[in-house]
Amino acid sequence: MAYRYGDRYQMALFPQSIEEYVSKDDPVRAYDAFVEALDTKELGVILHDNKAGNPEYNPKSMIKLLLYGYSYGFRSSRKLERATYHNLSFIWIMGGLKPDHKTIANFRRKNRNVLKDILKQCARMCIELDLIDGNTLFIDSTKIRANASIKNTYTIEKGQRHLERINERIEKILTECERIDKQEENNASLIKLKGRLKQQELLKAKIEKVVKELKEEKKKSINTVDRDSTKINFPARTHAGYNAHIAADEKNGLIVSNDVLSENDEKNQFANQVNIANKTLGKKCATACADAGYAHTEELKKIHDQNIRVIVPSQKQALKNPPKEPNPFDKTNFIYDAKNDCYICPEGHTLPYSRTDERWGSRCYMITRNAKATPCKQCRHFGKCTKAKEGRKITRLQYEELKEELEALYEEPESQSVYALRKEKAELPFAHIKRNLGVQAFLLRGLDGVKAEMSLFASCFNISRMITLLGGVSGLIKRFASQKEVKITAHAPLAGASA
Repeated sequence: MAYRYGDRYQMALFPQSIEEYVSKDDPVRAYDAFVEALDTKELGVILHDNKAGNPEYNPKSMIKLLLYGYSYGFRSSRKLERATYHNLSFIWIMGGLKPDHKTIANFRRKNRNVLKDILKQCARMCIELDLIDGNTLFIDSTKIRANASIKNTYTIEKGQRHLERINERIEKILTECERIDKQEENNASLIKLKGRLKQQELLKAKIEKVVKELKEEKKKSINTVDRDSTKINFPARTHAGYNAHIAADEKNGLIVSNDVLSENDEKNQFANQVNIANKTLGKKCATACADAGYAHTEELKKIHDQNIRVIVPSQKQALKNPPKEPNPFDKTNFIYDAKNDCYICPEGHTLPYSRTDERWGSRCYMITRNAKATPCKQCRHFGKCTKAKEGRKITRLQYEELKEELEALYEEPESQSVYALRKEKAELPFAHIKRNLGVQAFLLRGLDGVKAEMSLFASCFNISRMITLLGGVSGLIKRFASQKEVKITAHAPLAGASA
């Protein structure tokens, strides 16, 4: 059998111009066209062609480098620098420019507030291209690790435990110093111990400062490396991280908006995320859908009051595990008397209003605890209906009627068909970001940094989808060319990157 052999010394010539390095249908041209389609004045990009001093790299070129690099898993500034030397598509999109890793890192760090607005501009461009209609929005979230270790997260209790250990170590070092000092003043061991003592004192001062901040600001925890991160419960273990949210449009599954928060759950974020997406759309959506993680009645009410249809299952509906045998003493079998503000049990006994739980804002209904002979204790079902000594207690939420209304709305066939689309519309972007882009943790620290990175991730997904939806790279470029002016809003001026 014949074999093919390579020859490193075979003579070959590259094309004479960089433009010929990539084909007309290469995806890199789509990313280049996307950035070129942005209105630089609206974006806030400051271009000073006649500026005195050391020339800077073109800010638009730096945005192209970051956006295209992120779309193919090149996130490290050193990897991006290396790609500008060895990868033809990177050489083409940069036009031969080769910024070093420090320049790339500084540009990304200084322009975080602008980078986090790229998705907003991308979404509005998709609206102009009729790829987003904004009628139905799907809200979802995922947890992403921070660029910090959970070991650097301190609570008041953990800080106090560390201070006790440090004090013990300092005491031992001082005792040893005194012993060696009596033997010989300039002993090398004494000098080494004094260095250790100074190190422990500095660590003590650092932890004392953290404990003081926790008490003054009433925070649950602080990470000394990334102070904006929080404890996030991942399936395997707890890490320092963030909770990333997106709003995806039903029409083509494109991302309308994104947000990153230092919270471990989503229960207080439904209204906020829908409002952010509506602001980008410039109108109110007709339907907002999310999973049971967002099922917090007060939050759902904020969107329901805007005449937006809310499709969010309750925790009970999401479990889909009804008991094998119906419980005759379930809360649903108790009748609420709104006029007298009380519940009527299946046996006809009245459970009047007792108190309000200030923590949760729920109302409790039960027979007075001080009653010696309560109907519950005399009831033939006592022990089955409840085993509590004081008798049966019913808890009613502040917006119980709305909760029941939304649960009934979720069960409607039309709502079920909308909710069935949630996985492919809202969870697909996160699958692309985590699997295809290889995102397991953020590189930047602080909320502004992680929001900038999340905006780049989401924009990469949208551009990838736009290439598919508009008939490939050439089709996308033609549509961009036909859009002479794309109305995009930016809030912060973009600083240049030093060469």
